[in-house]
Order: sequence, then structure tokens, then C-alpha cells
Amino acid sequence: MTFDIALTLGIVGGAVVLFALDRFRVDVIALMVLLTVALTGLVTPTEAFAGFSNSAVITVWAVYIVSAGMLLTGVADVLGRALLRVAGDHEIRLVVVIMVVCGLASAFMNNVGATAMLLPVVIEVSRRTVVPISRLLIPLSFASLLGGNMTLIGTPANILGANILEDRGLPGLGFFDFLPMGLIVFAVGVTYMAVLGRRLLPVRQSPEDPDVLARELRDYLTEAEVLDGSALGGKTLAESSLGADYDLTVLAVERDGRPRSVVDRSFRFHVGDVLTLKGHAAGMLRAHEELGLAPRGETGEIPLESEDAEITVVEATLAPTTTMVGRTLQRIRFRETYGFDALAIWRRGEIITRRLRSMPLQFGDALLLRGPRHRVATLRDSDEFLLLEPVERATRRPTKAPIAVLTLLGVVLLVSLGGMAIATAMVLGAVVMVVTGCLTMEEAYANIDWRTVFLVAGMLPLGTAMENTGAARYLADLLLDVMGGMGPLGVLAGVYLLSALVTQPMSNAAAVVLIVPIAIDAALGLGANVQPFVLASVIGASTSFLTPVGHKANVLVFGPGGYKFFDYTRAGAPLTLLIFVTMMLTLPVIWPL
Repeated sequence: MTFDIALTLGIVGGAVVLFALDRFRVDVIALMVLLTVALTGLVTPTEAFAGFSNSAVITVWAVYIVSAGMLLTGVADVLGRALLRVAGDHEIRLVVVIMVVCGLASAFMNNVGATAMLLPVVIEVSRRTVVPISRLLIPLSFASLLGGNMTLIGTPANILGANILEDRGLPGLGFFDFLPMGLIVFAVGVTYMAVLGRRLLPVRQSPEDPDVLARELRDYLTEAEVLDGSALGGKTLAESSLGADYDLTVLAVERDGRPRSVVDRSFRFHVGDVLTLKGHAAGMLRAHEELGLAPRGETGEIPLESEDAEITVVEATLAPTTTMVGRTLQRIRFRETYGFDALAIWRRGEIITRRLRSMPLQFGDALLLRGPRHRVATLRDSDEFLLLEPVERATRRPTKAPIAVLTLLGVVLLVSLGGMAIATAMVLGAVVMVVTGCLTMEEAYANIDWRTVFLVAGMLPLGTAMENTGAARYLADLLLDVMGGMGPLGVLAGVYLLSALVTQPMSNAAAVVLIVPIAIDAALGLGANVQPFVLASVIGASTSFLTPVGHKANVLVFGPGGYKFFDYTRAGAPLTLLIFVTMMLTLPVIWPL
């Protein structure tokens, strides 16, 4: 092993560790990798930054824009709700219909977008039936991953795999070349979840269930009167430091016998005001003693259904395009911006009620929020949060829906029949969406997952370094030494398992960048057909079923479903094994080795 190979493999190992530790954002890790391979001379400066002009990267951001056009014109909503209505309240039928709808949508739009589109609808279906939400949301996220295997644009992993083949001067993969294996894998996944997988999922109350929340929040709600001489008298809510110093939230104020439910930072307290406070008991005791408040008795339960028609309680989770990850509610001035108070955060199966203002938000959090009904639209139309109820966004443009559908159909035909390069066709589709008013340019920018764009662009130079230094060839030779005695099928199995293993701690796009060069070199070393080895790599990279952090679609349903970490492993491990067996039996038949 040469020094350059050892250095490249060391960078690969370091990247995998950083992805697994989840201490840095994935796009930051990718940029760190880019700079490392450039500064160590493993790639030239031109090669280091070539990823940003790579056709795969261009295709990825264009796909996000076209997907947004489908969402903002209401096409995806209409399709999802119409098909879900036929499912009724039978659990098996619900699982099948949800997975089929999400899988078909995911074949033509990004995985996370398909999941986000159906998430509020599935939650509403669960509320209207006896089927627990925890039995429906993991099938939803798994379906988005399985459905992405059916077309070239279904997932960035497919786009990258096909692009790497073309960059090596080898026969590429067309738009529907993924379809035969993708359909088989998808059918196996749906059947598994309907028959066995759903039985391995927990029966757990959803985080917005009133009984669960009442038990968790009962001890944290009380009333207190502002006494004569109180430190609060004459102060505004902003000046009171009730939140910063005592971790208390003012939910309502009663003055002169009249309740006032809308309390902003400029609200000024008067002697005799009766405050409805939410917070920890210790903070309330300190506030009583230090601020001059008189307790008026425990209310007993959180007012999830307010008698005030102007007040509502809603649940929201962070949107796929959010910039709120790692930021606190206090830092983003959540109450001032959106008009809502956070009552609780549902995270990793636990309800958190303490120090909510100072708690950094995580992707997958479900927030229970209470505030003015007229401010729901502000929250709903934000690009930062996904409201978990089936409400129409004000930005929907149903009159543009036919244009959006025809645009997507045109892109598919140009690529599959017209021979147009996928990057050119997708950019054309994105431009048509904007020019025809399906979405604005600002909405196009807002709906691009820039983390994925920078992840792909930043990781591509590592693939180049693996080729330049011979690291990919070295790993391929090791794979041949271990599995070569079993013939091409044994090596194919090794490629698939390696890809499926590597994708668990990192994104499927990053996994493809690492594994596809190895798969190509292994196939060439055997004198075998390279396409099935690439397909094994990209499908293996889409089997992110073992952990909630393996794919953003999994994280998106984590909080709303009330899941715990190993719920994914319990349901996903048999599915991963089943897909592996299916691949080994059918892939060589469809794509002879």
C-alpha cells in the first residue's frame, strides 16, 4: 500500500467516523473532506471544486425545484389525499396505500419531499381511525426510500451512480433502467410491511395525544396573582425575565375578571393580574418568593382545548428545508416571530417540558405549540416548520397544476425518448416551472436542500482521489480476494452489503461516492458487466432502514411517530435482509453478470 492510498483511506475512515458521530452538519463534513484532499495534493484545485459544476449536482438541485413545483401547485396533495381516501380504516390497507402513494411520488420527486407531503395527511388519517400513528409513519418513510429506486431522478444516489459510470467512459444508466429492479424491491418492501413489518412496530400514543400530554404537563401549569409591591408591577413581559430566569411561560392573563389570552413581549403587568403560568415547579416557587406572586392553586391540566376561540394548540415539526437545527427558540425569537408558545417538545420518544427556550432544536423534533388562531397561517406558510395537520398553504396555485404535470412529463419524455442529458432536461423543467408561475424564484431557492447539494459537491473530490491514488482499485482487489472465489455473484453480494453497511451512518449520496468506484473496479477486474454492480451499490445505499439517522425521511417521522431509536432496527433489519436475498436472486437475471 502506497502512502497516497493510505492517506486516502484514512480520509475515508475519518469521514465515516464524523458522519457516524453526527457532531457536525453533513455539508460541513463534505467541505472538510474537499479541503483535505485538496490541501494534501490528492487532487488538483480544479478537481477539488469540479463537483460544483458536475452534472450530478446540477441535476440534484434542479430535481428539488421541479419537486417544489409539484408541491406548490397542489398536484402532490390532491394525489395523496385522493388515494388515501380509498384506504378506509383497515390497517393493512392503510399501510399498502400509504406506501404505494409515497413510493410512486418518490420515484419522480425527492424522498424527503414525498414524505413531507404525506406526513400531515397520514397523521390526520390516524386521528380519524383506530390505527396508531406509530404503525403508519415508518412505512411512510421506508416507502420513500424504496420508491426512489425506480427512476434515475428518484434519489441523488441514482443520479450519482449513473454519472460516475459516464465519467469513467462506461455505458450509463437511462431514466427507466432502474425500474425493473426498483419495482421488484418496492413490491417486496410493501408486502413485508403489510404482512410482518407493521407487527414489529410499536403501538404508541402520538405526542399530541391529550391524555399523554395532560399527564406530562399537569405539574407544570398554575395560576398566580401579581401582589401589591410585586417586582412585576409595571414591567413588560420582555422586562420581567420570567422566561430567562425562571423558565416560565405566560399562557394567559386575567385582568379585572376579563381573560386576555394573547400576551406579547410588550404586554405590561398590573397589580391584581392573574397569570396562567407553565413551567417547572422549582421555577414557580422561586418566582413566587422573589417576584411577589401569590399562588392561586394548581389548574390540574394543560388547556389543550382553550375556551377562547381565538386560541388554538397545534403540533409542528421542523421542515426539510429548515435552518432552525441547532438554534434555540429564544435565539430565533420564536414567540415574537410566530406568536406561539412552546408547551412541550417530543424528542426520541420523550416529552420535554423544561428549559424549552434554551434547548437547541433537532431535526425530527415535534413541537406542541399554543397561540392565536389567526397566527396559524404564519406558522403554516413558513419554510422552517411543517404543520402536522392537513391544511392548505396560502401559496398553493391549483390553476398551475396542469402545467406542473405536463412539465414533469415532458422532462421524462425528453430523457427517456429524446436522448437529452438528464441535467439539461431537469434544468429546463425547473426553468419552465418558474417562468410559467408554478413557483417563484425565491420559492425555488427556498426549496432546494442546499445541504445535499454541498454534500454531493464536497464528496465528489474524494471519489476522484480514490481513483487518482488507486485506493478504489486497492479496495476492489481486497474485495476480489475475499469474495472472488465465489464468482461474480459473490462479489456482487459483497458490493451490496458494503454499500448497505456504509449508508447507515451517512447519507446515501456519500455512500455511493465511496462504493461505486470500488464496484466498478471490481466488475472490471472480473471482466463482468458493470451496470448490475452499480445498481447493487445504489440500491444498497438506499436501504437506510436500521436507524432513524440513516436518512432525513426517517428523521422527519421520528418525532411525530413517537419512535425510539431501535424501533427502526426492529422493523428495518428483516427488510434489509429480505431485500438482499431478493437482489441476489433477481438482479443477475435482469442484468446478466
